[in-house]
Amino acid sequence: MTQHTDVVVVGGGQAGLAAGYHLRRQRLDYVILDAGTAPGGSWQHMWDSLHLFSPAEHSSLTGRLMPAQPGETYPDAGHVVDYLTDYEKRYDLPVQHGTRVDAVRRDAGQLMVEADTGTWRARAVISATGTWTRPFLPAVPGRDLFTGRQLHTVNYRCPDDFAGQRVIVVGGGNSGAQIAADLALDGHVDVTWVTQRPPRFLADDIDGRALFDVATARRRALDVGRSDTGGVASLGDIVAVPPVRAARDAGLLPAKPMFARLTADGIRWDDGSRSDADAVIWCTGFRPALAHLAPLNLRGPRGHIPTDGTRALGEPRLHLLGYGDWTGPASTTLIGVGRPARDAAGEIAHLLRS
Repeated sequence: MTQHTDVVVVGGGQAGLAAGYHLRRQRLDYVILDAGTAPGGSWQHMWDSLHLFSPAEHSSLTGRLMPAQPGETYPDAGHVVDYLTDYEKRYDLPVQHGTRVDAVRRDAGQLMVEADTGTWRARAVISATGTWTRPFLPAVPGRDLFTGRQLHTVNYRCPDDFAGQRVIVVGGGNSGAQIAADLALDGHVDVTWVTQRPPRFLADDIDGRALFDVATARRRALDVGRSDTGGVASLGDIVAVPPVRAARDAGLLPAKPMFARLTADGIRWDDGSRSDADAVIWCTGFRPALAHLAPLNLRGPRGHIPTDGTRALGEPRLHLLGYGDWTGPASTTLIGVGRPARDAAGEIAHLLRS
């Protein structure tokens, strides 16, 4: 049986919920299809010690301030899950959990959304599947020879899983720094932190509030033809959240350059030096989860779909939300996704009513 609606939103994490809020304000008929069996998006799967970069009041979706978490300046992932669960319920957003979308196709002037629970015929689609389900692993020589444990950021939970072990943490971004700090501060893990280039810590007083302002200023400058300020990347790569700052200041976060290859029992650098390891944690980022859009043949460079704002250039009925700055400045953040979600809903409403 095929169901009909104005808009299908694919993904029920923070971007999908933001889209739902603004679609409702536009008085459009819509449904949110989410593969997760419970609310909270990828926040349900974060490691135990993860905290936001910003205080609660600066980490909110449109229409509902995130309440402060007692005893915490920067809320933890569990608090974010509770907030998103409450947000979904408060606005009675039509989220169908446990529904995986397999494909989006063109059909007779509309878009067919094929899910494992049935098919939807929609006049427009917002894709908000994020990146969490597409962890990236670099093609490092010897990766298939290493006999120890290899895992990605998505698989890491806590230091207890590595007690007494020698662990290599690879990656010079926020996840690499936070996981290396988490392990180092525990005191029961022998940690080696490896980065492609020397770590660049942002000033200690910079958090997510400032990063959002910088990203927004960059986008505004580009929109009016001014030179690129470099945005957040010009400031550094790593937000010095309290655990990272503590580990760094205690001398527990020395970074070594990227190794040349893995061996059966560890890693080896170009100069021949070696380090034994029981586990390697790849904190090497993600790619956009866009496989469901493959039938539309829209892929451009680097796996991205070319967009104007959030709208796909090759398919005006499709909007992409929350995948990175190419779909809206700071759109991967709670506070940053609201504006591009509003713009996407407004554009869709105009298209459907014209």
